Amino acid sequence: MAHPLALTLGEPAGIGPDIAIAAWLRRHELDLPPFYLLGDRDFIAARAALLGLDVKLADATAASAVKSFADALPVVSTGHPITAQPGRPDASSAPAAIASIRQAVADVEAGRASAVVTNPIAKSVLYRAGFDHPGHTEFLAELAIRDGKTPMPVMLLWSPTLAVVPVTIHVSLRDAIEQLTSHLITATARIVVADLKSRFGLRRPRLAISGLNPHAGEDGTIGDEEQTIIAQAITVLRNEGIDVRGPLPADTMFHPAARETYDCAICMYHDQALIPIKTIAFDDGVNVTLGLPFIRTSPDHGTAFDIAGSGRANPSSLIAALKLAARMAAVAPS
Repeated sequence: MAHPLALTLGEPAGIGPDIAIAAWLRRHELDLPPFYLLGDRDFIAARAALLGLDVKLADATAASAVKSFADALPVVSTGHPITAQPGRPDASSAPAAIASIRQAVADVEAGRASAVVTNPIAKSVLYRAGFDHPGHTEFLAELAIRDGKTPMPVMLLWSPTLAVVPVTIHVSLRDAIEQLTSHLITATARIVVADLKSRFGLRRPRLAISGLNPHAGEDGTIGDEEQTIIAQAITVLRNEGIDVRGPLPADTMFHPAARETYDCAICMYHDQALIPIKTIAFDDGVNVTLGLPFIRTSPDHGTAFDIAGSGRANPSSLIAALKLAARMAAVAPS
């Protein structure tokens, strides 16, 4: 790779530092793409020592990271010293997490890095520090504003065996139903198709769209959203030449034979999409943000405060996120 991946620290008191170190230690075994970690070198060194790991660190820049990656974990300073202990976020946590995200995006947009890979953040910690975005995705969308236009971010959960997109995300089920519109479904699907083509190399992506109600409404006897909202969106998408099926009963969309018939399942609300992929691919699922002018992937799990610093954190999802980011960058170079 001409340019490395920019890996954010995430919540310092969580497992982000642990899995970043663990991933780098397996770089040769797994042929990982070069990446650098944005954070505080002294903090990373202290966490490695706590984990009992012999890790060589290199003070790096994005430009020098590829050269040093083979022999040392490149750490690019954000200028924010960190004092948080495993499982105990403190006043240094939010500024460090936010700074690493900002710098990662800036590096990609300046052509110094090929993609952003983000470690998990603790939204409650950020909220207490005055962070006014619902989450990672919305913050990234703000950083991507161009000419006064904010992109519409779409959350894709990807694994080698299943890819899913929830149309509504982090809202209550009641609010999800109220927010669901034909326009939102079509807008989401268009972004999914565009990015599956440009960043995953699929010539003609196949979409499966779920219903909202049990049995996809059973011809309107268990709710009419399938007929009044979802079917209208599907008609619009088909008229645009998109390969789409639905509305399909969600309870029969995810068995192996069904998964062979589509490239991505578009679901109506958060759990309808995330329960199947976290059941099928908990360790190697990747969170991908579509619709942004840069590539962003992330492990599909949280900060895991309870095991931070213990050596028990599994780096598999981060490793999958790093590999997928490199793959996407190869299809659509930054």
